[in-house]
Amino acid sequence: MERIIEEIREDLSRRLAVAADRLADRTLAEDPAYAALLGRAELRERIHDTLHQAVEGLLRGARGLPVELAGARAVGALRAEQGLPLASLLRTHRRGGLLLWQSLTDAVTAHDRAALPALLPGASVLWDVVDQMTDAMTESYRRTETAHGDRDRERRAALLDVLLAGAEGPSATEEAAAAAAAQLGLPERGRFTVVVLAAEGSGAPPAPSAAPTPAPGSGVASSPRVLWRFRADGEVGLVELGHHPLESVRDLLAPLGVRAGVGPVVTAPAELARAHRLAALALRTAPESEGPRTALLDERLPAALVAAQAELAGRLRQVVLGPVLALPAEDRRTLLTTLGTWLACQGSTTDAAQRLYCHRNTVSNRLRRVEQLTGRSLSDPRHVVELALAHAAVLQRVEAESVMRPAAPGSRTGRTGRTSRTPGGTARRSPRRPV
Repeated sequence: MERIIEEIREDLSRRLAVAADRLADRTLAEDPAYAALLGRAELRERIHDTLHQAVEGLLRGARGLPVELAGARAVGALRAEQGLPLASLLRTHRRGGLLLWQSLTDAVTAHDRAALPALLPGASVLWDVVDQMTDAMTESYRRTETAHGDRDRERRAALLDVLLAGAEGPSATEEAAAAAAAQLGLPERGRFTVVVLAAEGSGAPPAPSAAPTPAPGSGVASSPRVLWRFRADGEVGLVELGHHPLESVRDLLAPLGVRAGVGPVVTAPAELARAHRLAALALRTAPESEGPRTALLDERLPAALVAAQAELAGRLRQVVLGPVLALPAEDRRTLLTTLGTWLACQGSTTDAAQRLYCHRNTVSNRLRRVEQLTGRSLSDPRHVVELALAHAAVLQRVEAESVMRPAAPGSRTGRTGRTSRTPGGTARRSPRRPV
């Protein structure tokens, strides 16, 4: 076979040039991806080179030598960098293999038809060469594509950090935020917010891209676009709300089953760092003991105010609820749980009794004791505000302590090893119910 190819080499070279022309024209006519990427001259030259590399590989394979695959790897890497779909690359490569065999048989037939039987054993060698070149090209393509994807993810994470963390100085913040937003495809003005997920969440956030836009008139509303930033202490999402209300974020996060804090709506990318800080503050108002929930900052401003002022929160706990906190653990837990349930039920003793599985008179007696111990009246709106803020401060302290304290042996813990606790500091005994 090697002798036959040497004898027809000149004719084969001419036929391969024609085959390269035909394949280039067909590829550009049938494959829009190639047509958008390459001109005819460049594509034809690359096809011609690949065909000659396959012929050399056939000769080396016939001699029992390894096929040179550097050229195939270079093509795979180049096309991945250019963004050509792998399917397009492989389709053209397979067609090239067929044209090569056709050119080879035509050249042998023209030279000496009687020599065709001697060429047939070379078919298996040729297709083995083509397969090796295809595998090398594919492997190089995918390796390059993976590296390119890693670079894109790192670049995207850095751009999100600029928006979520801010820069030094107001002017620097605005300039850096505008540049980062433009590269992420965000508008200069719009409606944005930030979501912070608790680290103990097990649900994976949705894909960091815009949801597909439904067909006009379909009656299906699109979802807000979310760009996620993964961190060791929890995920952060930049939400482009568009025309959606802020409350739609709650529906977006509901399937994840996690605790989340949502910042306020802002209208410019430079304001996203502030929205991020406030979203983290909102998350602090949603104790882990209450289970998965989405806390919107604007709905939890009193608790957020307490969370933002640690020193004043400590004074509030001591001044308002100090006598209750000084009680034995069981009494403390009972009174604080009753007070918190009554507040959650908007001052309804009947509803609180149903949630606590006790008689309403029992709730009334407990609340009367809270009034006696604190010197605050639950019929005075000013005193109710003080008690509500002090109760929020107690919840937040218990939450912070449960994060830092290792779980006791035999205690009921969640995925993060945290113990579910009531404001009294004792393990919850009754079934968890939504509040």
